[in-house]
Amino acid sequence: MGISTARPERGIAVVTVDFPPVNALPVVGWHALADAVRAAGAEPAVNCVVLAAAGRGFNAGVDLKELQRPAGHAALVAVNRACAEAFSAVYDCPVPVVAAVHGHCLGGGIGLAGTADALVASDDAVFGLPELDRGALGAATHLARLVPQHLMRTLFFTSRTLTARELHGHGAIWRVVPRPELAGAALALAREIAAKDGVLLRLAKAALNGIDPVDVRRSYRYEQGFTFEATLAGAGDRHRDAFVSRHRGKEPS
Repeated sequence: MGISTARPERGIAVVTVDFPPVNALPVVGWHALADAVRAAGAEPAVNCVVLAAAGRGFNAGVDLKELQRPAGHAALVAVNRACAEAFSAVYDCPVPVVAAVHGHCLGGGIGLAGTADALVASDDAVFGLPELDRGALGAATHLARLVPQHLMRTLFFTSRTLTARELHGHGAIWRVVPRPELAGAALALAREIAAKDGVLLRLAKAALNGIDPVDVRRSYRYEQGFTFEATLAGAGDRHRDAFVSRHRGKEPS
C-alpha cells in the first residue's frame, strides 16, 4: 500500500499508486505521489515516467472521509494544496509522463490524467468529474485538456462519465487495450519516448509546457477557491456528508 517506484527498463521509471480499495488518496498520499514523480523525473537516466495504479481503478480522487473528520477548514485547505502539488508534479516533470489508466478515473484522477503527456487506457476505463455530486469544484482545468470545451461543460454539469473508447474518439488517448495488455502498452509507448535523446526530451517538455494556452496551475487553484466558497456556503459539507453516509460500510463506486 502506498506509492512505489520501479525501473523495469533502461530510461523508464514506473510510479504506481496503491491505496485500497479504490485509490481515493488521503493528503499524505497526494504528497507522496508528488514526491515520487519529482524524484523519478529528476534522475538523469530516466527519460520517461509511467504513472500507473494497482487495484480496482486508476484513481477515485480524494478521500472524502478524511475531510469529514476534523472541525473547521484545515482539512479542506490541506487537500486542496496536496492535489495541486501532485498535479503540478506530473505537469512539471522534466520528462514526459505516460498515464496508464484502468477502471475508474474520477475527480483527482482526471487531474492526473489531464496533466500527463500521454494516456494509454484499458477498455474498462471510465473518466469523469463527479465533483458537483460531492460538494466540490475543480479539475475542469484538466478535463478541458482531454475533451472539447462544450463537452467538458456538459460532463461537469451532469457528473456523467466517458468510456476509454469515447475519450479515444476525441483524440485524448493514444491506445485503448484489453486490461491484461495495459502495462505492456504503456511500457511500449514509454520505450519509444525514452529512446529519444534525453537532453532534447527535456527541452521539448519545457517548450510544450511553455506554449500551453492555459496556465494549468493558476487555473486549477482558481477553481479550488470556489470549492472553498461552496464549503463556506454549506453546500460542500452537505453533499460530502451525504456521499460518505451513502457509502459508509461499503466500498465507494
